[in-house]
Amino acid sequence: MKKFQRAGSILALLVMTSLAACQKEEGLDPRRQPDTSYQPEIEASGFPNSTALDNLYFPNEAGKVYFYERQTEEGLERSEVKRLSRTQVVMGIECVVVEDALWRNGILLERGEEYYAQDEEGNVWHFGEEVDNYNAGGVLINHNGSWEAGVDGALPGIVMPANPQVGQSYRQQYFFNLAEDEAEVMEAGLALSIPWGAFGGCIKIKEWSALEPEVLEYKFYAPGIGLIKAINVTDNEEQVLVEVRG
Repeated sequence: MKKFQRAGSILALLVMTSLAACQKEEGLDPRRQPDTSYQPEIEASGFPNSTALDNLYFPNEAGKVYFYERQTEEGLERSEVKRLSRTQVVMGIECVVVEDALWRNGILLERGEEYYAQDEEGNVWHFGEEVDNYNAGGVLINHNGSWEAGVDGALPGIVMPANPQVGQSYRQQYFFNLAEDEAEVMEAGLALSIPWGAFGGCIKIKEWSALEPEVLEYKFYAPGIGLIKAINVTDNEEQVLVEVRG
């Protein structure tokens, strides 16, 4: 596979210049520079069955809907995650579209569509997301958090390795100053119990971002199920899988 070449380089340069100007307003260090060392190899031939997401820890079976709950200071949050029937082509790769909707106290706050594809080795890649953010009155206010690999210098990343090993670290995506999530496999072979059931062979993954260095999250994945629990260490809030339908 050949090295991925950044698309829209001129527009990307304009975006970077604009971002540098507003870094101080966002609390970011204006001296930050893009990580040019991160250049994932992306080619369509490396994704022969891109929509067949059968990764042991990141399966995404059509027809199944996952429900998660988290108790926050503002109230009860409930998330609904489901794979849609359509696909999205990003960087020449056909991606699965997964919808993720978030409610707090019964009010829709956010609805997003995530783009995922699995490569020939079994790694699941994140190719972008389209986000709709709403206010308390249910009015769409913006699309903050949206990005697409190959546009304005945004790069895809691995959301779940084919064979997660303790100590393995990776970028989950890279869009300078907008999406810089990273992850590391911390533990394997865990036995966990949540309201929905008990699971063995689980893995624990640490996630963080240079954009929010004070935020740290641990996610737990069960084989054949996927994400079953997430703990935000910063505010000590826990999200758990409470139901699976389909």
